Amino acid sequence: MKMAALSKVALVSAAALLGWAYQATRPPPPAILGAPGGPPITSPRVRLKDGRHLAYMEAGVRKEKARYKVIFVHGFASTKESSFPVSQELVEELGIYMVFFDRAGYGDSDANPKRCLKSDATDVEELADALQLGDKFYVVGCSMGGYIAWSCLNYIPHRLAGVSLVVPAVNYWWPLPDDVRRIAYGKLDARDQRTFRIAHHAPSLFYAWLTQKWFPISPIVRGERGAFTDMDWEILTGLRRKQREIGQFDPAKATQQGTSESLCRDATVLFGTWEFDPTEIKNPFPDGEGVVSIWQGYEDRIVQVEIQRHVARKLPWVRYHEHPEAGHALPDMDGVGDEIVRELLLGEAPRGSQLQNEPRQDT
Repeated sequence: MKMAALSKVALVSAAALLGWAYQATRPPPPAILGAPGGPPITSPRVRLKDGRHLAYMEAGVRKEKARYKVIFVHGFASTKESSFPVSQELVEELGIYMVFFDRAGYGDSDANPKRCLKSDATDVEELADALQLGDKFYVVGCSMGGYIAWSCLNYIPHRLAGVSLVVPAVNYWWPLPDDVRRIAYGKLDARDQRTFRIAHHAPSLFYAWLTQKWFPISPIVRGERGAFTDMDWEILTGLRRKQREIGQFDPAKATQQGTSESLCRDATVLFGTWEFDPTEIKNPFPDGEGVVSIWQGYEDRIVQVEIQRHVARKLPWVRYHEHPEAGHALPDMDGVGDEIVRELLLGEAPRGSQLQNEPRQDT
């Protein structure tokens, strides 16, 4: 009798555990924007061919008077309101029209259950067409937005006038030399390694991993203090303080539709198996009519410099800039945002004395 009772308890426990596991791998549907009880839509939006909407924000000079039209792609756990550090003086000097948009599943842009590398690029293209930006436009992809910039270079190169990849996210499962992968991956915190492995090898379990409370997850994903250098933290703390003071950015808005359609899709697309190798992308500007550049901080703890250097060496037509003291907050350092945009639009080499145009040689 006791054995039978124990077996019944074990069976019930196993069934409960399986039931929990099944539910944990099935994230709730995204909150419907504008629906009763759902998040309100507070931004202008364009309708895409598949019926989804992308929310956007305009800045800079009037589009009709602009000499340059630039689309900025935001990073992880962020929105279009995070903006990009371009001075008003440079905007007026060059006549720059800027568009910031919420990527699919973020902020006021509809979720895309079929989101992939190609769809992220075509979202950018359709946004440009809906806003009548012309045959060609510029793209700046920052941090996680960097993988969308790579997608644009691969899928819509004919629409690009220039591209800046600013501390762009990397995939440790790209076709990399063993020594590059080993060094770069080995520099990550063990919790980051574990989280990224799940995103790559078991994407269907990633939502359950991200939301469970039993084991520590990635400090990078959580945005913890240890994921940043002292300089990064000082810069970012100051920016957040200013944003709160002026009500510019509400962090909760990034995931208001749910973490599954924003953070989880970001990670599983970035760390998934890519349909193309970034190091085999062809130069979209063989006659020098445009610029593609990578901007990297040597001290960056979120994006490992070894992989950026490898990509830069494989693509000699890409301009590579490495700051020896900067971390992931490189674009927010004084004047660097202007340097990035000036080079993108005018082709001018950076004037910052600390920026190196060749990878630093470590000893």
